[in-house]
Amino acid sequence: MIPVEQAQEQVLARIRRLDPKRVLTLEALGCVLAADITSDIDVAPFDNSAMDGYALRAADTLGASEDAPVVLRVVDHIAAGAMPRATVGPGEASRIMTGAPVPRGADAIVMVENTTSLDMNGSTGGTVAIGRPARMGDHIRLRGEDVRVGEIVMSAGEIVTPAGVGLLAALGAIEVEVYRRPNVAIVSTGDELVDIASEPGPGKIRNSNSWSLAAQVEAAGGIPHMLGIALDNAADTRALLSRAPDYDLMISTGGVSMGDYDVVRDVLEEIGQMDFWKVAMRPGAPQTYGTIGSTPFFGLPGNPTSTMVGFELFVRPSIRRMRGFTELFRPRTQAILGEDVRKKSDRRYFMRGRVVRDSAGVYSVSLSGAQSSAMLTAMHRANCLISLPEGDSVFAKGTEVTCIRLDMEEGTP
Repeated sequence: MIPVEQAQEQVLARIRRLDPKRVLTLEALGCVLAADITSDIDVAPFDNSAMDGYALRAADTLGASEDAPVVLRVVDHIAAGAMPRATVGPGEASRIMTGAPVPRGADAIVMVENTTSLDMNGSTGGTVAIGRPARMGDHIRLRGEDVRVGEIVMSAGEIVTPAGVGLLAALGAIEVEVYRRPNVAIVSTGDELVDIASEPGPGKIRNSNSWSLAAQVEAAGGIPHMLGIALDNAADTRALLSRAPDYDLMISTGGVSMGDYDVVRDVLEEIGQMDFWKVAMRPGAPQTYGTIGSTPFFGLPGNPTSTMVGFELFVRPSIRRMRGFTELFRPRTQAILGEDVRKKSDRRYFMRGRVVRDSAGVYSVSLSGAQSSAMLTAMHRANCLISLPEGDSVFAKGTEVTCIRLDMEEGTP
């Protein structure tokens, strides 16, 4: 068996970033940009009002107050999307809506809350009382205030956020170049498995692993492809694993231990190359890694929790590297153990737990349920994996431990 860190290093040494791909801007959400984005316009493209109110000359409002307002003649009514029809002169104002172009002659906007219309509707031809003095530039968004033409507004390596999608839309970017999402093949193995729509007969169980893996792949930004169930024989397993070169990455679950019907390792050695097959960890010591053609292959254990933990430790970082990220691993939190925990000393344990933060900012963590690798309930309830290192077998209540946060995303690239 090899240590967890050594296994992760061996895996990631072979994983390469995928080629860039042009996608629709909305499809780029959460992806890493592969090229700089340069603006071909100013944003805002013209001076515009940040408020509903009146465009005027600040000098005309000197000394204005609620008790002694300044009265101005309204010469225009400017809606968003319309162009001003009049220049604002001394003693004049234009009614203006948020986002509308600032008319010539005006150098400030007074919010409508600080005005009183002196006619029936505040339209052109009426007057308005200004109850507060304005300063030059008040509530005016200047042309190019956000982005200047020719400016690099988003750089290669940045993650496209919802705000980034909006910015790209403002620049008229219908498509952008990002590192593409990997296509990930998923194979479950075992004579005991039936489809989830089937009623399990004697000795049979539903194939939940393919679905949990598909969900993990999707959450990591990959595109899952469930290829089906391989029976516990070399021919059936070979038929599905041989499809690996059609995908960017392949995951199988089950058939990697030392049972009489565990054939995945033998097939991998026949049609590909195996780097390692056992890691000093629990759950899931039989973690197989290699390649089939040029496609990375992960043979995960068959127990549901072992499958999911193996994915978190080895497959998820690989998918993120393929997608162009440089921060590959989940965040860690140091927390105080809320109960005594015992383990074997010869391997790293990843216990399913829940970490909480109290009002004083102190983190504590407790087990989220029974720790059997065949049970998914504790994994479902968990928001972390409690990492307990080799060398010790007893971790007393009150010990500070490292928690791998399943409820937190990795950092920025």
